Amino acid sequence: QVQLVESGGGSVQAGGSLRLSCAASGRTFSTYAMAWFRQAPGKEREFVAAIGFGGTRYADSVKGRFAVSRDTAQNTLFLQMNSLKPEDTATYYCTVAYAPGGIPSSVGGYAYWGQGTQVTVSS
Repeated sequence: QVQLVESGGGSVQAGGSLRLSCAASGRTFSTYAMAWFRQAPGKEREFVAAIGFGGTRYADSVKGRFAVSRDTAQNTLFLQMNSLKPEDTATYYCTVAYAPGGIPSSVGGYAYWGQGTQVTVSS
């Protein structure tokens, strides 16, 4: 059974940093893209960043501030978030792509989801 467990969320002031982690278990995802999405209250879930064989992809809103990485041996995904803004406030979800290869940026490209971790940025 596949499980994704996010951690590292919390409350910070604008300009601060947080590092999210996602521990995957149940199978190895070394050939699959892994990604972070986020969802704020009343809004749709949106793509944040992803990493795969082709490299990385970022939403324009986080480029230059966030960095996605993974430890393939440990089946763990990370998201380093710097220069946080109040508009980054959301629940952040870790996810794994349906199929190997490629780096999807839409919700439909991903199969497994964690339960999310809350990030709150105050001004």
